[in-house]
Amino acid sequence: MNMQIGTAAPQLPRSLDEVGLQVVMMRDIALKTIFRTNARLVSEIAKSLRLPVNVTQDLVDLMRGQKLIEAMGTLTGSGASSEMPYQLTDGGRARALDALAQSEYFGPMPVPLAEYRAQVSRQSVRNITLTRDRLQSAMGHLVLPPALIDQLGPAIGAGRSILMYGPPGNGKSSISNGIREAFGDLVYVPCAIEYGGQVITLYDPVIHASVDDTPEDPNALRLSCTRFDTRYVRCERPTVVTGGELSLDMLDLVYNPVSRTYQAPLQLKATGGIFIIDDLGRQAEPPQKIVNRWIVPLEENRDILSLQSGEKFEVPFDTLVIFSTNFHPREIFDQAALRRIFFKIRIDGPSQEDFLKIFALVARKKRMPLDQAALIHLLKVKYPTIGNVFANYQPVFLIDQIISICEFEGLPYRMTPELIDRAWDNMFVRDGDVIH
Repeated sequence: MNMQIGTAAPQLPRSLDEVGLQVVMMRDIALKTIFRTNARLVSEIAKSLRLPVNVTQDLVDLMRGQKLIEAMGTLTGSGASSEMPYQLTDGGRARALDALAQSEYFGPMPVPLAEYRAQVSRQSVRNITLTRDRLQSAMGHLVLPPALIDQLGPAIGAGRSILMYGPPGNGKSSISNGIREAFGDLVYVPCAIEYGGQVITLYDPVIHASVDDTPEDPNALRLSCTRFDTRYVRCERPTVVTGGELSLDMLDLVYNPVSRTYQAPLQLKATGGIFIIDDLGRQAEPPQKIVNRWIVPLEENRDILSLQSGEKFEVPFDTLVIFSTNFHPREIFDQAALRRIFFKIRIDGPSQEDFLKIFALVARKKRMPLDQAALIHLLKVKYPTIGNVFANYQPVFLIDQIISICEFEGLPYRMTPELIDRAWDNMFVRDGDVIH
């Protein structure tokens, strides 16, 4: 899907004041970065700090005035592009080591929390305009009843919480991924944010899919209008997927006592996108307890995190949360919890007609010829043994089984009642006790 750029970009800071951080903090991060990266030129330091060259030059001049760095005396490069290299003084090296002892963080200059909060508002997941055509296009690989699109569209467009429930194997995870595809625009994710002098790393290349810009010369006299504050990374709207491994401590700040730095929790990394809690009810924590953790974020669009000192602070909560479960909601939630989940959508198995559509689509994709006798055998002999309960996963399972059998037997791909029987036997566990 083509990505649309519809979000107001964060503006490039034009001075140290517009960076929004305490001067001492900026100076110490710059010293640590020079110490760790061995950067010498202002353009190199600017690239590491993700600041404009002119702003970095002001920071270099400040450190030079405090005798923390010194010019090495020989210009590098030629002509207009020549630069003066710098190095740390003994005092600058001592200050860098002292700063590293307090926090190992160096590199991109963090974004103040207040500024990040404003950017989140500009690119809110609730600002997305989702049309029926766009949603159907994103779900094009799935066979869904029209009534389900009718339910999903308003739920996604509202950017509120969604509970999808129903029997296993009917595409709840696939629908969640389709919702992600329907988000066709981009957001700006800061490398790190700052609160109370503490740095919290946020950008995560595992979660955030960056969209590279055309590289520009940072020394150019005139930058193009597409430039933005490069302390941010332009990304597709993020998607975080968790399952049975989710625990409540994964929703807290992660503090590294060795580096003395913080890492953002999963829901903060999902800001502007989707947080999918799959297989709800399979976690070690009770589902009710997990939902209780989301009450304040879901109702007030803010989350509360805690530093190691115990100090609590608010961060924006701008995430479409999708709960997906194979249990009936009344089995795992009380009424108070259900009220707080804005949309409840049941995902049932397909009708026989839709099952055959899915079966035909999968067979065509996997180059498996359809056979009328085999299909009649499947529908008239095999499915009545399980009460004619169809599931979306079954066509893929059965056809993959037949392919494996054909390849093992050295047969061309084909479908027969006998092969249907062999594939069917692997779809269910036989009854009877196992003797130990």
